Amino acid sequence: MADTTALRTRRATLADVAAIAAIYNEGIADRIATFETEPRSATDIAGWFTGEHLVVVAETGETGPVAFAASFPYSSRLCYHGIVEFSVYVRRGYRGRGAGRAALAALIETATARGMHKLTSRVFPENTASRALLKSLGFEEIGIHRRHGQLDGRWRDCVIVERLLGEGAGE
Repeated sequence: MADTTALRTRRATLADVAAIAAIYNEGIADRIATFETEPRSATDIAGWFTGEHLVVVAETGETGPVAFAASFPYSSRLCYHGIVEFSVYVRRGYRGRGAGRAALAALIETATARGMHKLTSRVFPENTASRALLKSLGFEEIGIHRRHGQLDGRWRDCVIVERLLGEGAGE
């Protein structure tokens, strides 16, 4: 059983790309959280460190990163400036033990500090653990994209979630 008593969060660095790729690849293989089907390399993940993405990790002293949360531009259109999509992934042995919550809470804090307006994402309807986590951190389910993408030859729905940040949250 994974011990999460010593979890801490921090901004990810290039030294974390192999661990982030390994965690992401578990999520891809498990087919529970993404339409992606091809594993990602550390080089692929290093492309996230250009300055436009926020990437945080939750780690333990013994194992290094066990979860990550990252943001990605929602759109290049100026009217959407300040809105970012996000993802959160947790190493298999740490799921359901607070690592995803820690990583996502750190991403919310970082995005808010950077003046972001909104975090948004899509979640498979049957991913009840992620949906419960998101709700507990203030995300609202605002709709469903019907048959939004294909995974393994099957059209899948996605629940749309969002959380307003900073001053936008109080409007």
